[in-house]
Amino acid sequence: MGSTVTSGDVTAGRVRREPLVAARQAASKVPQITVFFWIIKILTTAQGEATSDWAVYRIDPVLAVGIAGLALVAGLALQFRTRKYVAWIYWLTVDLVAIFGTMAADGMHIKLGIPYAVSSAFFAVVLAVVLVSWYATEKTLSIHSIRTRRREAFYWATVLSTFALGTALGDMTATTLHLGYLTSGIMFTLIFAVPGLAHRWLRLNAIAAFWFAYIVTRPLGASYADWMGVSRSVGGLGFGRGNVAIALTIPIIAFVAYLAISRRDVEEEAAAPQPARPGRHRS
Repeated sequence: MGSTVTSGDVTAGRVRREPLVAARQAASKVPQITVFFWIIKILTTAQGEATSDWAVYRIDPVLAVGIAGLALVAGLALQFRTRKYVAWIYWLTVDLVAIFGTMAADGMHIKLGIPYAVSSAFFAVVLAVVLVSWYATEKTLSIHSIRTRRREAFYWATVLSTFALGTALGDMTATTLHLGYLTSGIMFTLIFAVPGLAHRWLRLNAIAAFWFAYIVTRPLGASYADWMGVSRSVGGLGFGRGNVAIALTIPIIAFVAYLAISRRDVEEEAAAPQPARPGRHRS
């Protein structure tokens, strides 16, 4: 039964109202999945690959990793401080993950001499552990549920793991398996279409389809970035890694600015219930 407002309460200016129960959900911390999401995701993976490769060859690799790590920590801190999804903060953090994730995977091979096949298997295990822990704790892997600090922490741990795994996979197919960067890019483009088609025609679980596609975007974008940046002697176009990084940054900024203004990828919040009008009885 609802509350009834008496005439005495109204005339005395003491209209009693029951406390409203907050029905508004916590704001989502991640964007809605649209075509713009996938475009920017692939662009950031490519840009992160080019930027990482440029940095480690221009400055000391250890210093480059340290700078990238500090930048990522700052980006994550900014992302966690926001109460809802903010386009430029979210995508800045994704880009920093792309740069640092690339350096982590490449560092295992270049500095430690670990084969790409081994590092790919290692990061696959890391990703599996993160996903299993996430599901065991939260009972869901849906990105539509990223509304608490703990789920957001699991989300970003998963994102970082997918970038490291994707980087190792892309380098393994291009160099270890000798497919080359362009062939690897084409192959991962075809693989990227598989989860979407499987979800549509074979009823693949939407969450599984999303994370499958998400992982593949990393070697997809990185392969094309390497193809454009490396010299012709190793099968590339020879544009230079720095030039590729700058060229890819421009459309990223343009797309993110568009989303920030249009808010096309912002999840609408549930409206709070309206209080009952004075003098009316609700049962």
